[in-house]
Amino acid sequence: MRRFTSTMSKSERTTKTAKRVPWLPPGGPDDGRFTPAETMIREAGASIAVRLPARVWERAFFCKTKTPFTNDNSMTKNDSKKSEWNAITLIFVATVCGSLTSLALSGCGQPTSLHASTVSATETADSSCCPCCPKATSCCSEEASAELLVSVKDDTPISGVQEYKSPEEVMESGDSWPQWGGTRLGNNAPNVTGLPATWIIGDFDRQTDAWDKDSSENIRWVTSLGSQTYGNPVIADGKVFVGTNNGSGYLKRYPSEVDLGCLIALDDSNGDFLWQHSSEKLITGRVHDWPLQGICCAPLVEGDRLWFVTNRGEVRCLDTNGFYDNEDDGPVVDEPAKVAEIMNAGDAAQAYTDSVAALSAGKLSQAAKDALSAAGEEVQGDVAIKTITADKVWSLAGNFGGVDRELSAKIVGPRLVFSKTLGTQDKREADTVWVYDMMDELGVSQHNMAACSVTSYGDLLFVNTSNGMDEAHINLPAPDAPSFLCMDKNTAEVYWTDRSPGVNILHGQWSSPTVAVFDGTPQALFAGGDGYLYSFRADKGSEGKPELLWKFDCNPKESKWVLGGKGTRNNIIATPVAYDGKIFVAVGQDPEHGEGEGHLWCIDPTRRGDVSPELAVKIQDDGSRTPIEHRRLQAVIPENGEAAVANPNSAAVWHYRFADQNGDGEYDFEEEMHRSCGTVAIKDDVLYIADFAGLVHCLSTKPDESGMPIVHFTYDMFAQSWGSPLIADGHVYIGDEDGDVAVFEFGPENKEPIEEINMETSVYSTPVAAKSTLFISTKDKLFAIGKQSD
Repeated sequence: MRRFTSTMSKSERTTKTAKRVPWLPPGGPDDGRFTPAETMIREAGASIAVRLPARVWERAFFCKTKTPFTNDNSMTKNDSKKSEWNAITLIFVATVCGSLTSLALSGCGQPTSLHASTVSATETADSSCCPCCPKATSCCSEEASAELLVSVKDDTPISGVQEYKSPEEVMESGDSWPQWGGTRLGNNAPNVTGLPATWIIGDFDRQTDAWDKDSSENIRWVTSLGSQTYGNPVIADGKVFVGTNNGSGYLKRYPSEVDLGCLIALDDSNGDFLWQHSSEKLITGRVHDWPLQGICCAPLVEGDRLWFVTNRGEVRCLDTNGFYDNEDDGPVVDEPAKVAEIMNAGDAAQAYTDSVAALSAGKLSQAAKDALSAAGEEVQGDVAIKTITADKVWSLAGNFGGVDRELSAKIVGPRLVFSKTLGTQDKREADTVWVYDMMDELGVSQHNMAACSVTSYGDLLFVNTSNGMDEAHINLPAPDAPSFLCMDKNTAEVYWTDRSPGVNILHGQWSSPTVAVFDGTPQALFAGGDGYLYSFRADKGSEGKPELLWKFDCNPKESKWVLGGKGTRNNIIATPVAYDGKIFVAVGQDPEHGEGEGHLWCIDPTRRGDVSPELAVKIQDDGSRTPIEHRRLQAVIPENGEAAVANPNSAAVWHYRFADQNGDGEYDFEEEMHRSCGTVAIKDDVLYIADFAGLVHCLSTKPDESGMPIVHFTYDMFAQSWGSPLIADGHVYIGDEDGDVAVFEFGPENKEPIEEINMETSVYSTPVAAKSTLFISTKDKLFAIGKQSD
């Protein structure tokens, strides 16, 4: 996920049109009443627990044989006859399935595991089978009825789950924003009041970067971050925590020219630096750890504990108090930390030789003293040196930086490395509680960066591993490594892992999980690198495996993945948002891949099995349809006799790709949903999201009577947006790559921003709010924005 600037001009945008037919949504075709075929099933005595999508019946009765993602509805005379036969077959099968569904529901419970996908269906389907069934067996079996045609609701919650704070408590209090999206639901819409709608950031000295507060307005404080900041701030425990790189060099042992992933803790009242967690870059380079990206996630904070994922693919638990509580919390204690090094190369080669010789003689060279002093460990008085391994490892006891302690010196390759153990005297350092290395423990090969913002449910911690492709974007180095995991947040014990995306990972996996309870069933929602959204029961699983509840393909089956963003199939970077019993998520790619074709979905999470809008089938010579195993690059290739058919078990409530807002019969640039890595924000059934094209989209969470999405407006910011909106105190805030923050009055009627405030550098993150203060991290600074008292 690297920096990308759109080059499309305004004239190109306004003239870019296309004639497209939007995809028909599920639901009734007109006024919400039952369709004729559904009425036939009801008259046959079947219990309809879930209505079949209108497009299924439309295909049956109106002979539309093409996939709903295409605008080609032409047919031949033979096609018409075949469709008439399919309609009769579908009605007959639906009647039988409906009857057996009632029988299945009366005598069968929910399957213990519902991996209802097409991957194992390779046999030719029986001619009497429902053409939309993803199983090779007859869809009239009790199992298929339960899995594919019925919304099975399990009302058994996890017993004994105690959350530190419920989502409702966090949203209503307005005094903290302790994780990405504020709560495990992911909706950035806190109940915070007293926020300003306008501000002036003030002047900064071009040479020293010193801030002139008197030239600002409504700015409480400003703190320097690294040179690139993609992590979003969280506010909890009287502190602000934000991920960045080491551009500010807050620790002397790591000067600003040393590339690191940094998680910084600041005092939320004045922005003063408290402590920093430092993650050195992986030696494997940019394939796993892209230069200067820093920490790209937002941490999770509960009480005095913090969890986050480092650039090294580690899940770490920290003490939010650092060492200010004068305790070294464990089980990780006496953590080693590099202080300084002298290279056996170039101008430093002689200093290296002299320092090694001095250590072997029980002395400390001047070059070594200078290196330690530059790192904040100035040598005071005598140093007792002891040889541990001849000419390789030594211990040094003395006063360093005003602290009596012991250092170590060790030859590591071409370097002489001086290290210390972190303890209560190191107030500017982070206190690590435990570490879980996903690359070492699980064999994960993250692509470019591990970027998951973890979330929790009770004592369960949910993590996306970021497993992905190699640097050439051709091979998957670790196809058997998991993509998702659940662990104990207190002990780091892994309860289960899952590798559902498997060999179908398209690029990287940079989304973050969401946890929500629907009809009593807690669900952990993971967006996979294959473009699927997966739901697992949010519990400890069984024998190291989770229970898959459902999966949803967020791409058209005919869409195609092409390197460099030139195709139409996407992965998912955005975080799913749970609101009003539904799930909302958009598809996207690495922003470097450009604007591209996007999709925004509203999904019903109460269904089970494969709940994708479409199923991939092979049309046989006799007209029967055989399910196709999912393919990474393209699920359905029409020229090979394959087709995408409507899934009768689709969980799609509505789908937004285009909206002809001006009614001219065409879809202009501003009427199209593009790729996005942003997450929706929702309040009072009004949804906002920004895309890579710089468009802010405002929709209703409810569809119209025909099941189509209701689009209130779009607004062009003329710069790419990576972040997500904030809805708070009657306003909507959203930043862009040009450094502008657009401020809208909340509501579908407010189509133009009341302010567009420039922050001087790019805003890749998402504005957040707590304690009547806006917190906005730009590329290199964190601003606390609040109304000035009279």
